Amino acid sequence: MAPAQYQHPPQAPPKFTGTAQNVVADANALCDRTRSLLDRIAKEITPETATFANVVLPIAQDENECSLQNRILGFYQSVSGNAELRQASTKAEEIMDEFGIETSMREDIFKLVNAAYQKKEDLDPESLRLLEKERKSYITNGLGIPAGPDRDRYKEIRKRLSTIQIEFQKNLNEENGGIWLSHKELEGVPSDVIEGLERGTGDNEGKYRLTFKYPDLFPALKFAVDSDVRKKIFIKNENKIIQNVPLFTEAIVLRDEAARLLGYPDWASFRIEDKMAKTPKTVTDFLEDLRVQLAPGGEKEKKHLLTLKSEDMKSRGTEASYDGNYYLWDSRFYGRMMIEKEFSINEQKIAEYFPLQSTIERMLKIFEDLFGFVFVEVSKEDQDKLSETGQGKDIIWHEDVKLFSVWDDEGEGSGFVGYLYLDLHPRPGKYGHAANFGMQPGFLHPNGTRQYPATTLVCNFSKPTATKPSLLKHDEVVTLFHELGHGIHDLAGRTTYSRFHGTAVVRDFVEAPSQMLENWCWTPSQLKSLSRHYQTNEPIPDDLIEKQISVKHVNDALFNLRQLHFGIFDMTVHTPKSHEACKDLDISVLYNTLRSEISGLKGPESQGLKNDWGNGQATFGHLVGGYDAGYYGYLSSQVYSTDMFYSVFKKDPMDATEGRRYRHMVLKKGGSQDEMTTLEEFLGRKPSSESFYKELGLVKK
Repeated sequence: MAPAQYQHPPQAPPKFTGTAQNVVADANALCDRTRSLLDRIAKEITPETATFANVVLPIAQDENECSLQNRILGFYQSVSGNAELRQASTKAEEIMDEFGIETSMREDIFKLVNAAYQKKEDLDPESLRLLEKERKSYITNGLGIPAGPDRDRYKEIRKRLSTIQIEFQKNLNEENGGIWLSHKELEGVPSDVIEGLERGTGDNEGKYRLTFKYPDLFPALKFAVDSDVRKKIFIKNENKIIQNVPLFTEAIVLRDEAARLLGYPDWASFRIEDKMAKTPKTVTDFLEDLRVQLAPGGEKEKKHLLTLKSEDMKSRGTEASYDGNYYLWDSRFYGRMMIEKEFSINEQKIAEYFPLQSTIERMLKIFEDLFGFVFVEVSKEDQDKLSETGQGKDIIWHEDVKLFSVWDDEGEGSGFVGYLYLDLHPRPGKYGHAANFGMQPGFLHPNGTRQYPATTLVCNFSKPTATKPSLLKHDEVVTLFHELGHGIHDLAGRTTYSRFHGTAVVRDFVEAPSQMLENWCWTPSQLKSLSRHYQTNEPIPDDLIEKQISVKHVNDALFNLRQLHFGIFDMTVHTPKSHEACKDLDISVLYNTLRSEISGLKGPESQGLKNDWGNGQATFGHLVGGYDAGYYGYLSSQVYSTDMFYSVFKKDPMDATEGRRYRHMVLKKGGSQDEMTTLEEFLGRKPSSESFYKELGLVKK
């Protein structure tokens, strides 16, 4: 039972009562509601009478209200255990996306928005930003193209791109492939992983089915002793969603055509214009400089790992097959072995100190102390009381889900903040990575009352067994902290309009707040406070903390070169010299060739296979789901996150005064003002890349 002051939030949690029958109808109803509003505005307002208040404001308020439903309608496809509901959710999203394209190209509304813009009214800063962005969105959504065949073609492209994105992600979510392996082939893989695998019957009698979900895949690549088995798993995983290959290629070609119709030289120029980087050249210069600087370190690290590989193969009597190459499927195995041997770190041993449940509780405590929040887990009994239907099951979508009501502490005024959901274990049809989903954004209602946000962490940590709770490896602790950082950004948001709430910032800044918080997972005092052994309840000993922190930058160059491969591949496919060159791209070959060249790791092509052996881009959801011409943001936002941490928090990560200043100056603002302004106001100066390069052991150019 929650303490008395937390039993009655002023707003009920969202309902998750969607069915395969009603989500499509609800999506259509939302579209009809907005269409009626736009038709009325177009009928009643003229360019002469158009103002912010009678054109843009009602559209924004409708967007606010619709956001309470539309995100949830599309969310079921990522989390529902019901395949029919997932399918209906996908259909609902298609309907809403197609309608969004229709409305974004309504010339009658654009003329009114443009007329309101030309009047140069005296507006508050957030409303002015809304007006400017609304006007520009009509232009970049196709109304900058003269009416006629080109504009019609642009609209057609946008509709197809929307369909591709939805289908691509659906294929990722529904992926349920695997590979049958014998006990011998799984030699070295931890027994608790093997125990969790499906056992074969019939032709697969005596074998185990290893899926490509992270809790199976990563331990297999880290621990399976047989290199050929790791290679087999790696190649199968890279080819697991073959139906996404043509979708990815089609998306790249259509984006290029769309950008050229808008008058841009390529898709990257179009996408980056409104981000912090502004131009593709800024991005490619940054990525190429990093590549040049990281390459020598990568070679040095690889040389060391090859020595380890040679010694390992000799010790197992397989030195005759050593060919002097370091392969993609060697990376996790020998990286793990090096850390165990040279730093005496056993990641399974460290994981014993991070049982999922207590780690979450302690993580939330850090956010309470630092930012002034209070997290109250809502019990099953309280869920019934909180639910508008009186049924607790209506405010969660699966029995695994944990729900928290979030409040301000006394120092912050004791008010209600919003709701946090945690959905932490894999299941069939569920989104397969780790991500934060905003369920409902915050905003101000016309009567001045606040709509509070609801936000969700969707992760895939191993399930508890009969003998052990779910135990987090250190990198999973970092992942959880990172995604929770996005959730905190969502919860801390306080904007007038839902469009700017929380994480609704430019893509090359959105990762910065979460990346900054990862530093807490490398701070001795915070690791100590996060940990409790699942059997003894003892905190992690100082020597293990010291060892874990000592490996923070081990093989760092190789890791960052891998990130650079993703970023450079993204920029390469989105900056072709001509549309013909774009159509001529062999994307699988490009993906594999760039990976080998940039990461320095060999693939199957060095064992005789052609360069089209794998289709890694078909599993790369980011580049179809919003990070197109934007993956560089994971690296460039580290410049900002490292600068903020070094300048403000490194001395004392739990400085509550600075934590609250950060909450109110950065997180609270969301996208309601220019992100560079937010950053400069918080730092008291322009951001610098010095700390970022210093952290990587490089020299700032």
